[in-house]
Amino acid sequence: MKLSVVMPVFNERTTIEQIIERVLGSEHACELIIVDDASTDGTRQCLERAAQQHDNVTVRFHEQNQGKGAALRTGIALATGDVVIIQDADLEYDPDEYGRLVRPIANGQADVVFGSRFAGGQSHRVLYFWHSLGNRFLTLLSNMFTNLNLSDMETCYKVFRRDVLERITIEENRFGFEPEITAKVARLGCRIYEVGISYYGRTYEDGKKIKWTDGVRAIWCILKYGLRRGAPTGRVQMPVDAGMRE
Repeated sequence: MKLSVVMPVFNERTTIEQIIERVLGSEHACELIIVDDASTDGTRQCLERAAQQHDNVTVRFHEQNQGKGAALRTGIALATGDVVIIQDADLEYDPDEYGRLVRPIANGQADVVFGSRFAGGQSHRVLYFWHSLGNRFLTLLSNMFTNLNLSDMETCYKVFRRDVLERITIEENRFGFEPEITAKVARLGCRIYEVGISYYGRTYEDGKKIKWTDGVRAIWCILKYGLRRGAPTGRVQMPVDAGMRE
């Protein structure tokens, strides 16, 4: 099973080299696709070096900042693996957990896997109360429209069979990607699993970028995509020759 890791990046010069090495050091990662969303802090130069040093690293550059969703749209289109995982560049999420995340897909049980920061007994840094409350509220609201029982809709770690992503058009350019993709995989009838993950959250002083306005946009996206009619329905079928095993 070939795993493609898609990493959107914006102004992550202090962490980008470390996260690249950690992704490539995972026994499960086969290709790393990085999309730089018009960084201005020297990240671009780091990525140019990485692309020269590693054959399995592909880098694309946006000339204008468009947002996380736009970067993912670019990166996912380049993925060649059987399975695609989303990876942030800020060290909050641990690539050593790829094996746990892809296992339900590899075993033929799932089409999509969410890595939950709030499920299971994995460690996580204690940080902002209002962020946690906001995440849980957005997840609850999303669940009301998708009829799912997720515990962490806003998680970065989302894993997809590539043929599932091929049936979805990503419309959101920024952080609205999270509720959009959740609503669309639910409407497709995908088999969705959650896996508990660790979380090493960072502060705004460390470079955290999400703002309260992104939460407002997320609410709008939950309503927009949750109420949309005419989207594809019916359960995604496993390919006859999938043979996905670790």
